[in-house]
Order: sequence, then structure tokens, then C-alpha cells
Amino acid sequence: MPQHAQNTRVCRDCDSFATVAITTGTHHADGSRATLRVICPACKGAGRTTPAAALHRIGR
Repeated sequence: MPQHAQNTRVCRDCDSFATVAITTGTHHADGSRATLRVICPACKGAGRTTPAAALHRIGR
């Protein structure tokens, strides 16, 4: 019988690439590149979102 893969909710903003390193174009004294680490603001670095049923709603 075929096995079905479990659905994982991938962040639609970062497409599961939650943390990226962006090069600035400059080099450190040892010759390595200077990079900036940027984290997805939507999923806060998790790469996936929580289901809508798990979110708490306040008000109407």
C-alpha cells in the first residue's frame, strides 16, 4: 500500500528558506567574506507556519 506523506505547512513568505546569508561585498582581514544573516519575519526562522486552527482569536 502506498504511504502518504504528511502535509507540512511551509511558510509562504520564505518558502522554507527561513534564514539566509547575504554577502555585503566586503572582506574581513583574514580574507573571508562579510555576510549578514537575515531571518524571515513571518515565521521567525522556523520555516513553517502554524495551522489556522491553532491560532488563538481574540474578539469577534
